[in-house]
Amino acid sequence: MNLISNDKLQPFDFVLFGGTGDLSVRKLIPALYFRHCENQLPDDGRIIAVARSDYDTEAFKQWLNEEVRQHISDEDFNESDWLEFLQRVLYFKVDVTNVESYQSLVDALAGRESHVRVFYLSVAPSLFTHITKGVQAAGLITPTSRVALEKPLGRDRQSAEDINDKLSAAFSEDQIYRIDHYLGKETVQNLLALRFGNALFEPLWRSERINDVQITIAESLGVEGRGGFYDQTGALRDMVQNHLLQLLVILAMEPPVSIDPDAVRDEKIKVLRALKPLTGIDAIENSVRGQYKAGAYVDGPVQGYFDEKDIPADSTTETFVALRAEIASWRWEGVPFFLRTGKRMESKTTEIVINFKKVPHSIFETADGFSTPNQLIIRLQPEESIRMRIYVKAWGDDIQLQPVFLNLDFNDVFQKRKMIAYERLLLDVIRGNPTLFMRRDEVAAAWAWIDPIREAWEQYQYSPKSYTAGTWGPAAANALISKEGLHWNED
Repeated sequence: MNLISNDKLQPFDFVLFGGTGDLSVRKLIPALYFRHCENQLPDDGRIIAVARSDYDTEAFKQWLNEEVRQHISDEDFNESDWLEFLQRVLYFKVDVTNVESYQSLVDALAGRESHVRVFYLSVAPSLFTHITKGVQAAGLITPTSRVALEKPLGRDRQSAEDINDKLSAAFSEDQIYRIDHYLGKETVQNLLALRFGNALFEPLWRSERINDVQITIAESLGVEGRGGFYDQTGALRDMVQNHLLQLLVILAMEPPVSIDPDAVRDEKIKVLRALKPLTGIDAIENSVRGQYKAGAYVDGPVQGYFDEKDIPADSTTETFVALRAEIASWRWEGVPFFLRTGKRMESKTTEIVINFKKVPHSIFETADGFSTPNQLIIRLQPEESIRMRIYVKAWGDDIQLQPVFLNLDFNDVFQKRKMIAYERLLLDVIRGNPTLFMRRDEVAAAWAWIDPIREAWEQYQYSPKSYTAGTWGPAAANALISKEGLHWNED
């Protein structure tokens, strides 16, 4: 498995473009700090933040001290470790669109060409090309360099290919790390362990035993000040093309020949290529678009999508998507995969539900009439757990079955701080381990399945259906799954 070892890394320079951005403050800097506390960063490992803000290094450290501390719990914070960690940090103001502005980086990196050099692009995708050209023109790319990019990678297949072409002009494919942070989550790692480390599940992991699969990524928050970006993106591009499809392919992939990076990624792309296309009227019949309106949570009323900042009054951008997908393979033929994601939903949750087929003939009476089959529920957030629903005899004289859950809560089993996904991913970039990152052909295959859905929506002028904030989405999403006598798991 791709687990973090206790070995220290090679000396490195981690050049963080977008060093004052939200992701850097909330996730990236804390992730590196936690690995520092675990004594996994070498003494000669530097973090070089790059942004447009007018700081020097000392002023930036003071700013970090105020901003990052809000995202590290008191329980996980140690003052002496933090002060020691800050000694690793440098800051440079750079206009990434101006090649001459890179001179400060050239000077800072001079004489360290043998060190691992990571260019981490925590910036808008429109700046990817500028930074790639800038570091190349400044002569900063070395044989031990890597570039890491945050999603979204493009708006469609063509724009993603354009970005990849420009990346490939400066970096080789084995130097490019396309990040989907869901792949760093502990429970996603456990999908591989669950499937390929246990003989129990493999005979069941097929159409003869599984009735349907549901994958849900629900967010209780709205666009949170990202209205301008989000309205140009939407849920299909922002969540389905990457997060949901990545969960699907890990769940559905064939056993790789080994845990080597390309062996795993070869199997993932086979699943993407086996997805039955959703085009034309099929895309309309097997998809639901939604857009939230004003509603209420327990702590009070919330505004609708049109009330958010920078949202046009005539916007038709979806904040919710539900899809019915199928995989054309011997293992999965006929098994529907239901994908669902949305903002301003009833609760924040990410889970995979595998509904097994009912027993062919029941000889027992049950409290619920076997209305729900055996289930395997893999939850990624808010807690990380695996639950299995089975039937047992209820206590009493009569032989009557009752559903119960076998629970595995990772917080109970592993009595230690829960790693954030970026801790694993950042160290993997520095180490040069690409297992959990998307290969170029994988990105292209994901867009090739997504693009026809978007095109069908435009062709048939399929507008989003309204749903109230604080609910589980539009009623049409329930209709999509109920056509097959099923319902979404919302326990």
